[in-house]
Amino acid sequence: MANQKLIYNGKLMDADKLLISPNNRSFRYGDGFFETIKVSNGNICLADYHFERLFASLDAMLFEKPHYYSSAYFKEQVLQVTNKNGHSKLARVRLTIFRGDGGLYDAENNFPNYIIQSWELNPATNHLNENGLVIDLFKDAQKVCDHYSHIKSNNYLPYTMAALWAKKNRLNDALLLNPYGAIADATIANVWIVKDGAIKTPALTEGCVNGVMRRFLLKSIRAASMPVEETTILMDDILQAQEVFLTNAITGIKWVRQCGNSNYTMATSSLLHSKFIQPLF
Repeated sequence: MANQKLIYNGKLMDADKLLISPNNRSFRYGDGFFETIKVSNGNICLADYHFERLFASLDAMLFEKPHYYSSAYFKEQVLQVTNKNGHSKLARVRLTIFRGDGGLYDAENNFPNYIIQSWELNPATNHLNENGLVIDLFKDAQKVCDHYSHIKSNNYLPYTMAALWAKKNRLNDALLLNPYGAIADATIANVWIVKDGAIKTPALTEGCVNGVMRRFLLKSIRAASMPVEETTILMDDILQAQEVFLTNAITGIKWVRQCGNSNYTMATSSLLHSKFIQPLF
């Protein structure tokens, strides 16, 4: 978009400027990760959760963190680009961190380059969806369960193909399995169900991304003494659940109306949204 800006390694630049070389390791290998952040009325929603995960990902991926990297530093950078782009009222921000040039075994260095971009958000993202989502199971890719599966990696192929499949089949989202036949997560969201009187979501050991909204909601539900479990969820559990809903940092909660031939209600997702999510936005 004309006159839009991004920040590249601390420098404000035109958003359409080419920044990486053909030898960039993130371009070649997906060697990096990202945060998707919501800014509302000049405030970063769940900032502490985002930057805690960012620094944990830096350590896990063996980046050499510069001394000036801090939560305060990145907060200032995020708000600078949203202000410059006129997006401070409501914005989606992507903070991408990546290794620079080099081959697979000979990275030039482990400096964490970064790009911060912003886009204006529709105010509808602040509200619970009126029409429930229609989703189904994507079977052609699996989400691994390892030390890196909880990171929002730039290596996004399983989710990319699942999203393309969902669009082709006129679905709102798709579920992905782990190698053991259990639910990991959806293409851009964590998965939750209500079954047997409890709210349940896949444990991190099931291969799901460590979503900031997932963490916030788990903490909030437990503080309210509501029954909640991090566990293994099978496709049969999805189909037999009373409710299914998805969470991420941008939309909070989205309730699912249908998966396969199963239909769901929205009582719990509506309660959680009004009690915990709406105050954030």
